[in-house]
Amino acid sequence: MSLGEMEAPRPQTTEGEAVPVQGRTWGKLAYGLAIFASAFLLFQIEPLIAKLILPWFGGAAAVWTTCLLFFQLVLLLGYLYAHVLSRNLEWRKQRWLHAGVLVASVAALRVLPRAAWKPNDPGHPTARILLLLLATIGLPYFTLSATSPLLQAWYSRTRGGTSPYRFYSLSNFGSMLALFSYPVLIEPLFSNVHQAHGWEIAYGMVALICAGICFLPQKNELGTAARAELASSESQRSDWKIQVLWVALAACGSALLLAITSHISQNIAAVPFLWILPLSLYLLSFILCFDSGGGEPSSLTVSPKAGSRWYPREFFLRMLGIALGAMTYALNPAFAGLPWKVLILLYCVGLFVCCMFCHGELARLKPDSKNLTSFYLMIAAGGAIGAVFVALIAPQIFAGHYELEVALGLCAVLVPIVHYRDSSSRFYHARWNAAWLVIVGLVCAVVASLSVTARDEGANARLMVRNFYGVLRVIDEVEANVVFIQGSKAHSLDEDPHYRKLMNGTIDHGLQYLNAGRRREPTTYFGRSSGVGITLQAAREQRPIRVGAIGLGIGTVAAYGHAGDDYTFYEINPLDIKVADEEFTFLRDSEARTRIVPGDARLSLERESAESVLSQPYDVLVVDAFSGDSIPVHLLTIEAFELYFNRLKQDGALAVHISNQYLELTPVVASAASRLGKEAVIVDREVTSTKGIYPSRWIVAGDPNGFLAKAELEKAGHILAAPQKFRLWTDDYSSLWRVLK
Repeated sequence: MSLGEMEAPRPQTTEGEAVPVQGRTWGKLAYGLAIFASAFLLFQIEPLIAKLILPWFGGAAAVWTTCLLFFQLVLLLGYLYAHVLSRNLEWRKQRWLHAGVLVASVAALRVLPRAAWKPNDPGHPTARILLLLLATIGLPYFTLSATSPLLQAWYSRTRGGTSPYRFYSLSNFGSMLALFSYPVLIEPLFSNVHQAHGWEIAYGMVALICAGICFLPQKNELGTAARAELASSESQRSDWKIQVLWVALAACGSALLLAITSHISQNIAAVPFLWILPLSLYLLSFILCFDSGGGEPSSLTVSPKAGSRWYPREFFLRMLGIALGAMTYALNPAFAGLPWKVLILLYCVGLFVCCMFCHGELARLKPDSKNLTSFYLMIAAGGAIGAVFVALIAPQIFAGHYELEVALGLCAVLVPIVHYRDSSSRFYHARWNAAWLVIVGLVCAVVASLSVTARDEGANARLMVRNFYGVLRVIDEVEANVVFIQGSKAHSLDEDPHYRKLMNGTIDHGLQYLNAGRRREPTTYFGRSSGVGITLQAAREQRPIRVGAIGLGIGTVAAYGHAGDDYTFYEINPLDIKVADEEFTFLRDSEARTRIVPGDARLSLERESAESVLSQPYDVLVVDAFSGDSIPVHLLTIEAFELYFNRLKQDGALAVHISNQYLELTPVVASAASRLGKEAVIVDREVTSTKGIYPSRWIVAGDPNGFLAKAELEKAGHILAAPQKFRLWTDDYSSLWRVLK
């Protein structure tokens, strides 16, 4: 990721030209401090800005993928700027130009985004996110991206070609410290606002140090002849085949980072901790692979010693085979039920091994100093290409999340290509070698298995569509020996037991039986004995009711509607609205009036409150907004619960669905209810033999003096006590650590 933090090329001096003599200790300290601090701030702002804007776009996992795309593109521009500046301008012009960029970046700095950037249209928000990032941190991030390579080049140039290797190590240390400290120290201890203001102050100080370096007295800079020779050496391009390999290896590592991060976030939670872990492993592989124990190679024919001491090729070749096989196995839908801890460990270790291969082979292909800047630019370009593919191209050309399969397949294919053309490999130009044939066979098996997995994902789908918010699949299936509950008796069903369900990722988002006798029966997590089912049935017995539902799914909640009732659904995903209307009939069959409000539910409720819609509050408000199995955290903060209860009648009930494979959300909801002086009842629906009904956990909260269905809920569940020693989630603070199962 931190391509600009690799070792800069060492310019050569010509005979007769003076060697720079500037070399005071305070000058070294200034360079070191600026490089360390810029790398630290670069990797601190990434999770911070993503977390700040996440609530505005529905808490979708794709927000982080889009942010990574932005970071890769701006990183490439920053390195290109440093390369062009240090190679084509004399020192005086360089320092004045960069000083101007520093001043402009400080003037443009604003980490906290303006409210005007909140989206009104729930459509594809990628362009809006990129523009938002550009307007808030674009120029500062660009400047930080250029700082490390530019200052390393200046230090080397003004010191007669002295290697800035120690600064490279210092820069990488700053990057890793930033990534590891954010979820452990920064996020738990400081609010988002304090983090943003603190980062702005720190950036101003770093910009001041960099500006001071621009005007350090520089003596005996390289002469004209030396600069001409340096420029001439840069024009000597490497073989185009090697350049393509540089780009392919870098693109593969970048694509794997984004695809695996998206896969984990989509099915667990879109939170900074799960963003930072893969990014840290990706960066660590760069650090280890480019920590060369030997000198630079002298030609493009790289000896085995040219690689990193941390990358024993034979060992990682075997590990790569295991990692690719394990991840291919885990992607198969038949094995989707593996424990979340196993899945996270598997994918993170697999990412690290794959990146060690990609970056280790890049380090082995590292050219001599004449082409180093071109080498780094190609790596940066490859990283940007991988990010563009996952974040922009894949959603347009694939109906499913196939980019991970493509990235894993590319990684497997690169193995024989790299070894076949490397003269130091025992598989160099191998054809009928038994071990070589085994490798080729394994690669073919991995690619074939990935292809079958991708095909099977959509093979049984009636419909599969994709947008920014995920992949929706509509599947028709048949269930034998169906038993259903009507009243208090169980009945067998002789009618056609076909049903249709909606899948978001690996999670069921609704199920409807197709025969006329059962298609209006509420199913899955919304059965009549569930917390929400008990609440809606009891509430309806008293009067016609107004119900608000955050999250549409297939519209199952509308099955409880009767004549005179009013049901309003808040749904951010336009495809979900289309699928629920066209593929399912819960909305059309309901006797109640139904309407759908597109857009993020919280933003929509805030707008309604501002427009004085409180004259028509809800009797029941249902919160069931999950993407995959991840949670939009902004819908579970104390500010969100205040908004919910403001939209409810005095005796109204708030029903929150907290069923989750990976997270224990009970203390989150219970602490918010307790803070607001509300009473909360938890209702667990255990596994039964009733088909179409899933285990579920609901918390229903309301006024302690009485709320709708309170008596019925207490019989089915129990009142929650206020959790002890649990820190309340707010818009400024949330932490995943204490709610992991």
